[in-house]
Amino acid sequence: MPGGRKRPAPFAGFSPFARSLIFSASTSSCPKALPLPDASTSDADAETPRQDNMPRPPSKRAKLTEPSSDEVEDRGSSGSEEESFSTSGSDDGEDSSEELETVQADFAFFDPKPSDFHGVRLLLKTYLDSKPWDLTGFVDLILAQTTVGTVVKLADDDDEEGEGNGAEKANSSNNTDDDDLFGLISVLNLGRHAEQKCIKDLKEYLLAVCADKGTKKQLRSLLEDKASSVGLLVCRRFVNFPYELVPKLYDALFDEVSWATEDEPTKELRDSFRFKQYLLVVRMLERKTPAKHKSKKSKDDDEPVIYPKLEDEIFHKLSSWSFTFPIRSEQSAQQEMKDYKEMGLVMAIKADVVPKFRKKLEDLVSE
Repeated sequence: MPGGRKRPAPFAGFSPFARSLIFSASTSSCPKALPLPDASTSDADAETPRQDNMPRPPSKRAKLTEPSSDEVEDRGSSGSEEESFSTSGSDDGEDSSEELETVQADFAFFDPKPSDFHGVRLLLKTYLDSKPWDLTGFVDLILAQTTVGTVVKLADDDDEEGEGNGAEKANSSNNTDDDDLFGLISVLNLGRHAEQKCIKDLKEYLLAVCADKGTKKQLRSLLEDKASSVGLLVCRRFVNFPYELVPKLYDALFDEVSWATEDEPTKELRDSFRFKQYLLVVRMLERKTPAKHKSKKSKDDDEPVIYPKLEDEIFHKLSSWSFTFPIRSEQSAQQEMKDYKEMGLVMAIKADVVPKFRKKLEDLVSE
């Protein structure tokens, strides 16, 4: 995709509590287990403006950065701007004598492609809890939409060298794409894909788990009458995904949605990205029983609700309406989470609050 990615904000590091939040989608099959890192970023080449002076989506091809330098020289043969996000760090060994080695990792943003199938499927395995549904079809829809959507992987040597033709790179990376995939974000128009079996399964599931009659009426309206202007926003990632990259992930998505309303080849496609509302299906942790005492120095895990993905708390506060439902899939066995139960959370977000969401998320991560 043309253009250069904006420089990420400096990494702030992970709290001990963040290390304890392992979600069911990431507890058993993370392709490369990395300790949650403190991180530092590298600057990329300067951005190339569009001819119409409108900024372009950030490039999703990225090169490894040199650990000793903040500046990266563009050595690619295509001349396009590229950027990677370099993270490194080590655990401080709290309450443990075990020493963890320092890990250097370079994350890059990419357009989805067919070879990402198994990695994306793994991330979405528990998206609808344990319900049998057309997950394969859902993954195919996400991978087929390359103009709006991003997958995040570890950058590889091919990106660093920037040599060889595209076919050679594609062939050499086919066997490693799934292993390197750490996160994804996309948004699908519920009206445009209404006849797809996976979307029908999704609608049936959400209506079944919504217990409140008033909320179910609003949900049904979103899924049926207003579906053509509703985007199903999907963001899934493994627990060792650097949270400092989360604002950039959402910036990439919402910017691509905006550009798609101008750049898609047909009016029908352009209109399909003019969302008025977004629907999110996420997870949260709810305390099983109220805490007996609430001291002034209360710890995070005494909170009645915990959001494993930090942005979901912001979405929840900005939502027009929401509802929760019990999760039946295997719960986390972590001792820190023994007093919590995993719940599904469905939220409706009006498109006009997205700028406020982006600002709040950036402020939260930069604290």
